[in-house]
Amino acid sequence: MRAVRNTTHGGPRLLKVENIRVPARGAGEVLVEVHAAGVAYPDVLQSRGEYQLRVPLPFTVGSEFAGIVAECDDDSGLAVGDRVLGVAGHGAFADYVVTPADRVLPLPDEVDFITAAGMPINVLSAEFALGERGRLRAGETVLIHGAAGGLGVALIQQSKILGATVIAVVSTPEKAQLAREVGADVTISPYNFLEEARRLTDGRGVDMVLDPVGGERFTDSLRSLARGGRLLVLGFTGGSIPTVRVNRLLLTNTTIIGVAWEGLMPVSGVSLPDQWARLLPHVARGAVYPVISDVLPLHRADEAVAALDERRAGGKIVLELRPDVPIPAEARD
Repeated sequence: MRAVRNTTHGGPRLLKVENIRVPARGAGEVLVEVHAAGVAYPDVLQSRGEYQLRVPLPFTVGSEFAGIVAECDDDSGLAVGDRVLGVAGHGAFADYVVTPADRVLPLPDEVDFITAAGMPINVLSAEFALGERGRLRAGETVLIHGAAGGLGVALIQQSKILGATVIAVVSTPEKAQLAREVGADVTISPYNFLEEARRLTDGRGVDMVLDPVGGERFTDSLRSLARGGRLLVLGFTGGSIPTVRVNRLLLTNTTIIGVAWEGLMPVSGVSLPDQWARLLPHVARGAVYPVISDVLPLHRADEAVAALDERRAGGKIVLELRPDVPIPAEARD
């Protein structure tokens, strides 16, 4: 089978397609015929050997997929031929992937494989962040950094479902338009977001900041919180890991909350099936969906991962392995 391999830890541009054997599944695992694979930030880290889940070289990269069950245990709750989506610690950029059965989720007939492949990590991470960790309540105001990225889109959509007012932080007019299209109430620039957040809340501040970026804006994110507000740390795509002067937390009763969705880890504290069951009604009615910007063939996986690494992706990039689903012309390369 075809597989996108990391052989050097040299980064996205050194990933290459090789022919390898179909992986064998063990008890409790599912073999899935991959029809589409989403490109996610863990793939960038995997290409350099920087992800927290360490895999010996060489290995097949890729974390999220959609396709058809090829093999499974009788007691898995799945059947051969089922349409599914899911996540794997690695190995999704290939014709077949093996992953534990609790990481494989049923795919409604109305959702195509390309759309499905763009959902798992971002949609489930957002649900975990807003619910389990953030406890977002109706009527609260949230500020979302990186709001036009895949995770940002999922956070906007689910914040609106929960009844929040959303302030989206975006860097270009095109990203601002995208954020508004998926539900943001207002968009602001990262260059003066603190002043704008205070102005939009009449000086009170926001109830929650969702930050997958980190870096230099972190301190101003803390300053943008209302008394008793929460800042959720979802990652550091900005590159640097900020430090915190904790006296501010004491003076304003604010909280910094780490968000580490464990869906890709060998041992996970979250139930993906339970998360998916809560999200399915919203997925089915079209309230939760990825914004697909590019659909590329498998042999261009290196370009796709590099685009995400270099922050050139204007939405979700998906790799198409089996072109049996109609793709919108505007999304096809």
